Amino acid sequence: MTPLPDCYCPSDGTRVRAGSLDWCCPSCRGPLDLDFAPTPAPLTSLVGRVNSLWRYAECLPLSAPSVSLGEGRTPLVELGDGISAKLDFLMPTLSFKDRGAVLLAELALRLRPRQVLADSSGNAGTAIAAYCARAALPCTVYVPAGTSAKKLEQIRAHGARLHVVDGDREATARAAREAADEEGVFYASHVFNPYFLHGTKTYVHELWEDLGGRLPDVIVVPVGNGTLLLGAWLAVAELHTAGLIGRRPALYAVQSAAVAPLAHAWTEGADDLVGRTPMAPTLAEGIAIPHPPRARQILRAVKESGGGFLTVPEDQIRHAQRDLASRGLYVESTGVACWAAVREGALGDRTAVVPLCGAGVKSGVADG
Repeated sequence: MTPLPDCYCPSDGTRVRAGSLDWCCPSCRGPLDLDFAPTPAPLTSLVGRVNSLWRYAECLPLSAPSVSLGEGRTPLVELGDGISAKLDFLMPTLSFKDRGAVLLAELALRLRPRQVLADSSGNAGTAIAAYCARAALPCTVYVPAGTSAKKLEQIRAHGARLHVVDGDREATARAAREAADEEGVFYASHVFNPYFLHGTKTYVHELWEDLGGRLPDVIVVPVGNGTLLLGAWLAVAELHTAGLIGRRPALYAVQSAAVAPLAHAWTEGADDLVGRTPMAPTLAEGIAIPHPPRARQILRAVKESGGGFLTVPEDQIRHAQRDLASRGLYVESTGVACWAAVREGALGDRTAVVPLCGAGVKSGVADG
Protein backbone atom coordinates (compact mmCIF):
# COMPACT_ATOMS: atom_id res chain seq x y z
CA MET A 1 0.00 0.00 0.00
CA THR A 2 1.36 3.44 -0.99
CA PRO A 3 2.43 5.58 2.01
CA LEU A 4 0.22 8.58 2.72
CA PRO A 5 1.69 12.01 1.94
CA ASP A 6 1.92 14.73 4.58
CA CYS A 7 -0.34 17.78 4.62
CA TYR A 8 0.71 21.41 5.01
CA CYS A 9 -0.92 24.77 5.52
CA PRO A 10 -0.73 26.96 2.39
CA SER A 11 -0.96 30.09 4.55
CA ASP A 12 1.85 29.58 7.06
CA GLY A 13 3.63 26.39 6.00
CA THR A 14 2.77 24.37 9.14
CA ARG A 15 3.04 20.65 8.39
CA VAL A 16 0.67 17.91 9.55
CA ARG A 17 1.99 14.37 9.48
CA ALA A 18 0.41 11.70 7.33
CA GLY A 19 -2.20 9.63 9.12
CA SER A 20 -3.23 12.37 11.53
CA LEU A 21 -6.89 13.10 12.28
CA ASP A 22 -6.08 16.84 12.38
CA TRP A 23 -8.52 18.46 9.98
CA CYS A 24 -7.05 21.96 9.84
CA CYS A 25 -3.82 23.84 10.42
CA PRO A 26 -3.04 23.64 14.15
CA SER A 27 -1.64 27.19 14.01
CA CYS A 28 -4.13 29.25 11.99
CA ARG A 29 -7.09 26.80 11.74
CA GLY A 30 -7.10 27.18 7.98
CA PRO A 31 -7.61 24.40 5.38
CA LEU A 32 -4.75 22.07 4.44
CA ASP A 33 -3.09 21.13 1.16
CA LEU A 34 -1.40 17.86 0.27
CA ASP A 35 2.36 17.53 -0.26
CA PHE A 36 1.84 15.57 -3.46
CA ALA A 37 3.02 16.39 -6.99
CA PRO A 38 2.22 13.45 -9.28
CA THR A 39 3.02 12.91 -12.94
CA PRO A 40 0.01 11.86 -15.07
CA ALA A 41 0.25 8.90 -17.40
CA PRO A 42 0.26 9.64 -21.14
CA LEU A 43 -2.95 9.08 -23.10
CA THR A 44 -1.80 5.81 -24.64
CA SER A 45 -1.20 4.28 -21.20
CA LEU A 46 -4.87 4.64 -20.23
CA VAL A 47 -6.19 2.13 -22.74
CA GLY A 48 -7.78 -0.88 -21.06
CA ARG A 49 -7.75 0.54 -17.55
CA VAL A 50 -10.66 0.38 -15.10
CA ASN A 51 -13.58 2.52 -16.30
CA SER A 52 -13.74 4.84 -13.29
CA LEU A 53 -11.76 7.79 -11.96
CA TRP A 54 -9.29 5.28 -10.53
CA ARG A 55 -7.86 4.86 -14.04
CA TYR A 56 -5.77 7.97 -13.21
CA ALA A 57 -3.96 6.07 -10.46
CA GLU A 58 -0.66 7.92 -10.88
CA CYS A 59 -2.40 11.19 -9.95
CA LEU A 60 -4.26 9.95 -6.87
CA PRO A 61 -2.79 10.01 -3.34
CA LEU A 62 -4.42 6.67 -2.50
CA SER A 63 -4.15 3.38 -4.33
CA ALA A 64 -5.94 0.03 -4.43
CA PRO A 65 -9.46 1.33 -3.70
CA SER A 66 -11.87 -0.90 -1.81
CA VAL A 67 -14.96 1.33 -1.61
CA SER A 68 -15.38 2.38 -5.24
CA LEU A 69 -18.90 2.50 -6.68
CA GLY A 70 -17.65 3.00 -10.24
CA GLU A 71 -17.58 6.79 -9.92
CA GLY A 72 -16.26 8.93 -12.75
CA ARG A 73 -16.08 8.62 -16.54
CA THR A 74 -19.26 10.66 -16.98
CA PRO A 75 -20.41 11.52 -20.54
CA LEU A 76 -19.56 14.68 -22.44
CA VAL A 77 -22.50 16.01 -24.48
CA GLU A 78 -22.48 18.89 -26.95
CA LEU A 79 -24.90 21.74 -26.21
CA GLY A 80 -24.01 23.91 -29.21
CA ASP A 81 -21.87 26.94 -30.19
CA GLY A 82 -18.67 25.27 -28.98
CA ILE A 83 -20.05 24.50 -25.51
CA SER A 84 -20.32 20.97 -24.15
CA ALA A 85 -21.68 19.68 -20.85
CA LYS A 86 -20.12 17.01 -18.66
CA LEU A 87 -22.92 15.02 -17.05
CA ASP A 88 -21.61 14.60 -13.51
CA PHE A 89 -25.17 14.18 -12.22
CA LEU A 90 -24.85 10.60 -13.51
CA MET A 91 -22.53 9.69 -10.63
CA PRO A 92 -23.60 6.93 -8.17
CA THR A 93 -25.16 9.43 -5.72
CA LEU A 94 -26.25 11.79 -8.51
CA SER A 95 -23.70 14.58 -7.99
CA PHE A 96 -20.06 15.41 -8.73
CA LYS A 97 -19.27 15.21 -4.99
CA ASP A 98 -18.67 11.46 -5.39
CA ARG A 99 -15.29 12.30 -6.92
CA GLY A 100 -13.99 13.64 -3.62
CA ALA A 101 -16.14 11.56 -1.27
CA VAL A 102 -14.63 8.28 -2.42
CA LEU A 103 -11.13 9.59 -1.55
CA LEU A 104 -12.28 10.69 1.91
CA ALA A 105 -13.93 7.32 2.60
CA GLU A 106 -10.80 5.48 1.47
CA LEU A 107 -8.68 7.64 3.75
CA ALA A 108 -11.04 7.15 6.69
CA LEU A 109 -10.98 3.39 6.13
CA ARG A 110 -7.20 3.44 6.57
CA LEU A 111 -7.25 5.72 9.62
CA ARG A 112 -10.08 3.79 11.36
CA PRO A 113 -11.68 6.61 13.38
CA ARG A 114 -14.52 5.91 15.79
CA GLN A 115 -16.74 8.30 13.82
CA VAL A 116 -16.85 10.02 10.42
CA LEU A 117 -18.43 13.46 10.43
CA ALA A 118 -19.41 15.73 7.54
CA ASP A 119 -21.35 18.95 7.00
CA SER A 120 -23.23 19.80 3.85
CA SER A 121 -26.15 21.53 2.20
CA GLY A 122 -27.03 18.13 0.78
CA ASN A 123 -24.93 16.65 -2.02
CA ALA A 124 -21.58 16.32 -0.25
CA GLY A 125 -23.29 14.82 2.79
CA THR A 126 -25.12 12.34 0.61
CA ALA A 127 -21.89 11.30 -1.08
CA ILE A 128 -20.02 10.92 2.22
CA ALA A 129 -22.92 8.90 3.66
CA ALA A 130 -22.99 6.57 0.67
CA TYR A 131 -19.27 5.86 0.63
CA CYS A 132 -19.16 5.42 4.39
CA ALA A 133 -21.96 2.88 4.01
CA ARG A 134 -19.87 1.11 1.39
CA ALA A 135 -16.91 1.12 3.80
CA ALA A 136 -19.03 0.13 6.84
CA LEU A 137 -17.95 3.29 8.67
CA PRO A 138 -20.25 5.10 11.16
CA CYS A 139 -21.21 8.49 9.75
CA THR A 140 -22.94 11.64 11.00
CA VAL A 141 -23.93 14.42 8.59
CA TYR A 142 -24.66 17.97 9.77
CA VAL A 143 -27.15 19.81 7.53
CA PRO A 144 -28.84 23.22 7.78
CA ALA A 145 -32.54 23.51 8.47
CA GLY A 146 -34.36 23.83 5.17
CA THR A 147 -32.21 21.29 3.29
CA SER A 148 -34.11 19.61 0.46
CA ALA A 149 -36.29 16.79 1.78
CA LYS A 150 -35.11 14.52 -1.03
CA LYS A 151 -31.47 15.04 -0.05
CA LEU A 152 -32.26 14.26 3.58
CA GLU A 153 -34.08 11.13 2.50
CA GLN A 154 -31.06 10.03 0.48
CA ILE A 155 -28.65 10.60 3.39
CA ARG A 156 -30.89 8.61 5.76
CA ALA A 157 -31.22 5.79 3.23
CA HIS A 158 -27.47 5.23 3.42
CA GLY A 159 -27.69 4.77 7.18
CA ALA A 160 -26.01 7.99 8.24
CA ARG A 161 -27.14 9.85 11.35
CA LEU A 162 -28.56 13.28 10.50
CA HIS A 163 -27.86 16.28 12.70
CA VAL A 164 -30.09 19.17 11.58
CA VAL A 165 -28.74 22.56 12.64
CA ASP A 166 -31.22 25.35 13.33
CA GLY A 167 -29.45 27.85 11.13
CA ASP A 168 -27.90 28.43 7.71
CA ARG A 169 -24.98 26.77 5.95
CA GLU A 170 -22.43 28.82 7.89
CA ALA A 171 -23.96 27.88 11.25
CA THR A 172 -23.93 24.24 10.17
CA ALA A 173 -20.23 24.40 9.33
CA ARG A 174 -19.41 25.97 12.70
CA ALA A 175 -21.31 23.27 14.59
CA ALA A 176 -19.62 20.50 12.63
CA ARG A 177 -16.14 21.94 13.20
CA GLU A 178 -16.70 22.07 16.94
CA ALA A 179 -17.66 18.38 16.92
CA ALA A 180 -14.72 17.58 14.62
CA ASP A 181 -12.27 18.51 17.37
CA GLU A 182 -13.41 15.59 19.53
CA GLU A 183 -11.01 12.67 19.88
CA GLY A 184 -11.29 9.88 17.33
CA VAL A 185 -13.40 11.89 14.84
CA PHE A 186 -12.49 11.99 11.16
CA TYR A 187 -13.85 15.24 9.71
CA ALA A 188 -14.72 14.34 6.13
CA SER A 189 -14.76 17.97 5.07
CA HIS A 190 -15.01 18.60 1.35
CA VAL A 191 -13.60 22.08 2.09
CA PHE A 192 -10.75 21.53 4.58
CA ASN A 193 -9.52 18.06 3.61
CA PRO A 194 -7.23 18.22 0.54
CA TYR A 195 -7.94 14.62 -0.45
CA PHE A 196 -11.32 15.83 -1.66
CA LEU A 197 -9.65 18.22 -4.12
CA HIS A 198 -7.50 15.40 -5.48
CA GLY A 199 -10.71 13.53 -6.19
CA THR A 200 -12.44 16.41 -7.95
CA LYS A 201 -9.42 17.01 -10.18
CA THR A 202 -10.28 13.79 -12.05
CA TYR A 203 -13.06 15.82 -13.71
CA VAL A 204 -10.39 17.57 -15.79
CA HIS A 205 -8.33 14.43 -16.36
CA GLU A 206 -11.45 12.89 -17.90
CA LEU A 207 -12.04 15.95 -20.09
CA TRP A 208 -8.44 15.75 -21.29
CA GLU A 209 -8.80 12.08 -22.15
CA ASP A 210 -12.21 12.39 -23.82
CA LEU A 211 -11.05 15.33 -25.93
CA GLY A 212 -8.10 13.32 -27.22
CA GLY A 213 -5.34 14.86 -25.14
CA ARG A 214 -6.46 18.48 -25.16
CA LEU A 215 -8.66 20.79 -23.11
CA PRO A 216 -11.22 23.44 -24.16
CA ASP A 217 -10.36 27.14 -24.21
CA VAL A 218 -12.44 27.66 -21.07
CA ILE A 219 -13.45 25.43 -18.15
CA VAL A 220 -16.52 26.86 -16.43
CA VAL A 221 -17.34 25.74 -12.88
CA PRO A 222 -19.86 26.73 -10.21
CA VAL A 223 -18.14 28.06 -7.11
CA GLY A 224 -19.30 28.12 -3.51
CA ASN A 225 -16.48 26.55 -1.51
CA GLY A 226 -14.55 26.10 -4.74
CA THR A 227 -13.71 22.39 -4.53
CA LEU A 228 -14.32 21.66 -8.21
CA LEU A 229 -12.46 24.77 -9.36
CA LEU A 230 -9.45 24.05 -7.15
CA GLY A 231 -9.43 20.44 -8.30
CA ALA A 232 -9.46 21.66 -11.90
CA TRP A 233 -6.56 23.98 -11.10
CA LEU A 234 -4.56 21.04 -9.73
CA ALA A 235 -5.26 18.85 -12.77
CA VAL A 236 -4.40 21.56 -15.29
CA ALA A 237 -1.09 22.17 -13.51
CA GLU A 238 -0.29 18.44 -13.48
CA LEU A 239 -1.04 18.01 -17.19
CA HIS A 240 0.86 21.15 -18.19
CA THR A 241 3.91 20.37 -16.07
CA ALA A 242 4.06 16.88 -17.58
CA GLY A 243 3.95 18.36 -21.10
CA LEU A 244 0.62 16.67 -21.85
CA ILE A 245 -1.09 19.95 -22.77
CA GLY A 246 0.53 22.89 -24.51
CA ARG A 247 -1.58 25.65 -22.96
CA ARG A 248 -3.67 26.11 -19.87
CA PRO A 249 -7.40 26.82 -20.27
CA ALA A 250 -8.98 29.81 -18.57
CA LEU A 251 -11.02 29.00 -15.46
CA TYR A 252 -14.33 30.85 -15.16
CA ALA A 253 -16.09 30.72 -11.80
CA VAL A 254 -19.87 31.12 -11.59
CA GLN A 255 -21.72 32.40 -8.52
CA SER A 256 -25.33 33.21 -7.77
CA ALA A 257 -25.82 36.97 -7.91
CA ALA A 258 -27.62 36.68 -4.56
CA VAL A 259 -24.55 35.33 -2.73
CA ALA A 260 -21.37 36.25 -4.59
CA PRO A 261 -18.53 37.07 -2.17
CA LEU A 262 -15.80 35.87 -4.51
CA ALA A 263 -17.16 37.68 -7.54
CA HIS A 264 -17.34 40.84 -5.42
CA ALA A 265 -13.72 40.45 -4.31
CA TRP A 266 -12.71 39.87 -7.94
CA THR A 267 -14.47 43.06 -9.05
CA GLU A 268 -12.65 44.95 -6.29
CA GLY A 269 -9.30 43.55 -7.44
CA ALA A 270 -8.76 41.97 -4.03
CA ASP A 271 -6.82 38.79 -3.27
CA ASP A 272 -9.18 37.83 -0.43
CA LEU A 273 -12.79 38.41 0.60
CA VAL A 274 -13.88 42.02 1.04
CA GLY A 275 -16.26 42.83 3.90
CA ARG A 276 -19.03 40.44 4.92
CA THR A 277 -21.53 38.93 2.53
CA PRO A 278 -24.98 38.29 4.03
CA MET A 279 -26.73 35.01 3.34
CA ALA A 280 -29.67 35.44 0.96
CA PRO A 281 -32.24 33.07 -0.57
CA THR A 282 -31.16 31.63 -3.92
CA LEU A 283 -32.10 28.74 -6.16
CA ALA A 284 -28.39 27.90 -6.33
CA GLU A 285 -28.30 26.85 -2.68
CA GLY A 286 -25.34 24.55 -3.16
CA ILE A 287 -23.01 27.45 -3.97
CA ALA A 288 -24.46 29.99 -1.53
CA ILE A 289 -21.37 30.21 0.68
CA PRO A 290 -20.80 33.70 2.16
CA HIS A 291 -17.31 33.00 3.56
CA PRO A 292 -15.47 30.23 1.68
CA PRO A 293 -12.36 29.18 3.66
CA ARG A 294 -10.26 28.73 0.52
CA ALA A 295 -11.15 32.16 -0.92
CA ARG A 296 -7.53 33.26 -1.45
CA GLN A 297 -6.69 30.08 -3.34
CA ILE A 298 -9.81 30.37 -5.53
CA LEU A 299 -9.10 33.98 -6.48
CA ARG A 300 -5.48 33.15 -7.20
CA ALA A 301 -6.40 30.15 -9.39
CA VAL A 302 -8.83 32.18 -11.49
CA LYS A 303 -6.34 35.03 -11.88
CA GLU A 304 -3.40 32.80 -12.83
CA SER A 305 -5.53 30.97 -15.42
CA GLY A 306 -6.55 34.20 -17.18
CA GLY A 307 -10.18 33.54 -16.34
CA GLY A 308 -12.83 35.50 -14.49
CA PHE A 309 -16.07 35.45 -12.54
CA LEU A 310 -19.65 35.37 -13.82
CA THR A 311 -22.80 35.85 -11.74
CA VAL A 312 -26.33 34.71 -12.51
CA PRO A 313 -29.64 36.12 -11.22
CA GLU A 314 -32.53 33.88 -10.20
CA ASP A 315 -34.49 34.24 -13.45
CA GLN A 316 -31.51 33.07 -15.49
CA ILE A 317 -31.22 29.99 -13.28
CA ARG A 318 -34.92 29.16 -13.76
CA HIS A 319 -34.71 29.59 -17.52
CA ALA A 320 -31.52 27.55 -17.79
CA GLN A 321 -33.02 24.64 -15.85
CA ARG A 322 -36.04 24.55 -18.13
CA ASP A 323 -33.87 24.91 -21.22
CA LEU A 324 -31.74 21.92 -20.25
CA ALA A 325 -34.83 19.89 -19.37
CA SER A 326 -36.19 20.63 -22.84
CA ARG A 327 -32.98 19.11 -24.21
CA GLY A 328 -33.42 15.94 -22.11
CA LEU A 329 -31.18 16.95 -19.20
CA TYR A 330 -32.94 17.29 -15.84
CA VAL A 331 -30.50 19.05 -13.53
CA GLU A 332 -30.94 20.58 -10.07
CA SER A 333 -31.05 24.36 -9.89
CA THR A 334 -27.53 24.77 -8.46
CA GLY A 335 -26.17 22.51 -11.19
CA VAL A 336 -27.50 24.66 -14.03
CA ALA A 337 -25.72 27.84 -12.88
CA CYS A 338 -22.85 27.47 -15.36
CA TRP A 339 -25.15 26.95 -18.31
CA ALA A 340 -27.18 29.95 -17.16
CA ALA A 341 -23.99 32.03 -17.19
CA VAL A 342 -22.74 31.13 -20.68
CA ARG A 343 -25.76 30.13 -22.78
CA GLU A 344 -26.22 33.68 -24.12
CA GLY A 345 -22.67 33.95 -25.48
CA ALA A 346 -20.74 35.37 -22.51
CA LEU A 347 -17.58 33.54 -23.66
CA GLY A 348 -17.67 34.67 -27.26
CA ASP A 349 -16.46 32.07 -29.76
CA ARG A 350 -14.23 30.21 -27.30
CA THR A 351 -14.81 26.51 -26.72
CA ALA A 352 -15.94 25.60 -23.22
CA VAL A 353 -17.19 22.80 -21.01
CA VAL A 354 -19.74 23.28 -18.23
CA PRO A 355 -20.47 20.70 -15.52
CA LEU A 356 -24.02 19.59 -14.80
CA CYS A 357 -23.34 18.75 -11.19
CA GLY A 358 -26.51 17.38 -9.61
CA ALA A 359 -29.66 15.57 -10.71
CA GLY A 360 -32.97 17.42 -10.85
CA VAL A 361 -34.71 14.82 -8.69
CA LYS A 362 -32.67 16.11 -5.74
CA SER A 363 -34.45 19.47 -5.62
CA GLY A 364 -37.22 19.58 -8.21
CA VAL A 365 -38.09 22.28 -10.72
CA ALA A 366 -37.34 25.84 -9.66
CA ASP A 367 -40.50 27.81 -8.86
CA GLY A 368 -41.51 30.87 -10.79
